[in-house]
Amino acid sequence: MSDLESKSNIKLPEPSLRRLPWYLAYVKLLKDRGEEYVSSTQIAKEINVDASQIAKDLSFINISGKTRVGYEVNSLVDVLENFLGFTAVHKAFIFGVGSLGAALLQDSGLSQYGLKVVAGFDVRSDIIGKEVNGIPVFHISELSRKQKEYGAQIGILTVPVDKAQSTTEMMIDGGMKAVWNFTPYRIRVPKNIVIQNTSIYAHLAVMFNRLNSLKK
Repeated sequence: MSDLESKSNIKLPEPSLRRLPWYLAYVKLLKDRGEEYVSSTQIAKEINVDASQIAKDLSFINISGKTRVGYEVNSLVDVLENFLGFTAVHKAFIFGVGSLGAALLQDSGLSQYGLKVVAGFDVRSDIIGKEVNGIPVFHISELSRKQKEYGAQIGILTVPVDKAQSTTEMMIDGGMKAVWNFTPYRIRVPKNIVIQNTSIYAHLAVMFNRLNSLKK
């Protein structure tokens, strides 16, 4: 096993893992500008994370900087993208093709980060059998058959709150191994299922609360 393969299997502390895409986004900008090297101090100034923390986070991956020079930009981009899984193709289904689900089906940018949405599922007759951005929408009853056909293991949950838990259970029964939950409901899953909660409403609540505190 190579150093890169062994380090890609390391389980990072979640805060470190969440910061790595920030570093990647900034370093990709430098790559586009033709920059050759970047230091942790330079990254720190741009994204407001302590330089020592950045160096510690990058120590988890297979790259090291040069004294007084920093990290080689092209190599850092490649290693970060590989480590984060953005270079592999991960097939996904969207469950709930309402306004948010349809918007995600339209978001071709997800494929740039390794997520390929291959189908949507719903129960509404007005959307079933149609395509959104070239992606077919099926009835939820077809999930097991379509999972075997497409091989998707990631389910993106965008259904109404009152359907969140029951839909999640159908997703898991249908072969999903990971759930990206966009609903504000805290769904329950077995321990062997990966769950990632991304509630835009929770983030809105935090933003509104902090905005209101500034007015006082």
